[in-house]
Amino acid sequence: MKMNDIQETSLTPAEPPHEPAAVPDGLIALPEGEKLRLAEALQELLAHGSILGLDAGRSGMYHWCRQHFEWLREAALLIGLEVSLLHEERLVQALPRVAALRLNLRQDATLVWLALWYAADVRWRDEGEAQAFLSVAELNALLKDQLLPDALGLLPRGRLRDILRQAARFNLIRLSLTEPFEDSGIEVLPTLRRVVPFRDLAAWTEAAAAFRSAEAGDEAADPADSEEEAS
Repeated sequence: MKMNDIQETSLTPAEPPHEPAAVPDGLIALPEGEKLRLAEALQELLAHGSILGLDAGRSGMYHWCRQHFEWLREAALLIGLEVSLLHEERLVQALPRVAALRLNLRQDATLVWLALWYAADVRWRDEGEAQAFLSVAELNALLKDQLLPDALGLLPRGRLRDILRQAARFNLIRLSLTEPFEDSGIEVLPTLRRVVPFRDLAAWTEAAAAFRSAEAGDEAADPADSEEEAS
């Protein structure tokens, strides 16, 4: 063998030609139009927690989700949501599976959501109503009588309005604001039953009692002790 032959011989094995990975059957293979519909549904669930088929503006999206529910369920799992399809209530609802997607409610907002659950449960179970309506004045009375019997006053109007607007944004209630504010109407939606998942009124009563005990303990704590702990 000549020197020139050695120099021309490559010692690095040739790389195999690049071949793209096979496209699996699944989300990536969806037609472009269906991908856009899926994206819209996921964005609605992230923003509002549910898709209400009874709302005129969401009826088409609800029917698409019902027809292609497995696509929606698979995609939602990828972003940390567990999606349920509730046929009788014409509802698609998502619940977070990861902590980053969960709401961290303040204590007063938690109280209001508990009161809304109670009001709806009484109307749905005890009174046999198909829908659960109450006014802001009735909500205030419920908070005072059932959750905060020893409180000196009600939640400030502005704060209560903000809490109710947040609940409406997440499709837990429908809110019809009027003047005076206490006459404003609230419809509690079935979505609240899965966000605040008490089995029955007894479970709610137990949770409410524990909540009141914790609050009483916080009020009884010595502020000086709290300052020392913080330091």
